Amino acid sequence: MRMILAVAAVLYSTSALAQADKPPMVGDKPLVQVKPKGTNEAAAKPAAAAKGKPQSIAVRLQACLEIDDGTKDRLNCYDAVIPPAPKPKPAKAKGYADCRFFKEEDERLTCFNGFAESIPKLPKN
Repeated sequence: MRMILAVAAVLYSTSALAQADKPPMVGDKPLVQVKPKGTNEAAAKPAAAAKGKPQSIAVRLQACLEIDDGTKDRLNCYDAVIPPAPKPKPAKAKGYADCRFFKEEDERLTCFNGFAESIPKLPKN
């Protein structure tokens, strides 16, 4: 009986010490929560935009090329740069802004990919 009480007291005291106000640690570094990739905001805003530098539409469209091709995330990135505004039967797109008029997601994604890939790469500052 005394042994059970001693074990219970030791276990209770160690659990009380483990509930300190310190954040959980991994080795000597605090444990960090990582947000999943692919959220609309993260996909639509490249690193330079987060710093407050205004970017051209071309740079923002090229940033969408870093997301896996043919995915909903890439289309969401394009749609964040140029919001969709479908028309009943659009003609062939003459510019990147015309891609928003396609109703089908696959057509819109292919249209944006074509224009974003044809833009010459700009030098990074």
